[in-house]
Amino acid sequence: MSGTANTLALIVVFVLMTVGVLGTVLPVIPGTILIFVAALIYAVVEGFQVIGWPTLVVMGLLTAVATTADIWASSVGARIGGASGWSVLFGLAGGVAGLVFFSLPGAVIGAVLGVLLTEMMRVRDWRKALRAGGGWLVGWLLSTVVQLAAGLVMVVIFIWQLKQGP
Repeated sequence: MSGTANTLALIVVFVLMTVGVLGTVLPVIPGTILIFVAALIYAVVEGFQVIGWPTLVVMGLLTAVATTADIWASSVGARIGGASGWSVLFGLAGGVAGLVFFSLPGAVIGAVLGVLLTEMMRVRDWRKALRAGGGWLVGWLLSTVVQLAAGLVMVVIFIWQLKQGP
């Protein structure tokens, strides 16, 4: 690839990766997926000479962990907080409904309300229900940290591979 084409490709990739890193904390943008796609595009464009399959496999695994973190981390947090499996399920449903109708704040509020209301009906104790809802919220915050960390590690791996060269 010529120097100009390589420079242009790197600019596009770094713009996509920057947006991807922002997307790890702004759930409306699929952050780590965007970072992975940017690395894959660069690998294809440059013929897999600098960014090879081993790098893409590692980045793909990080993408899978980060992309699913919203589900598993918030569910684990809710379970640690004492929520039942049904509460976690209704929390996920509330989160999806909130996201569809009210965007990100609605997703968080919908999920917490789903857990709280289900737990309130189940145990009839506001303290236990609040602890379960709080556990979900802590898990969701943990998922954001996991996504940001994975996104940053992916960008560092990409840059490190660029510096290593073919």
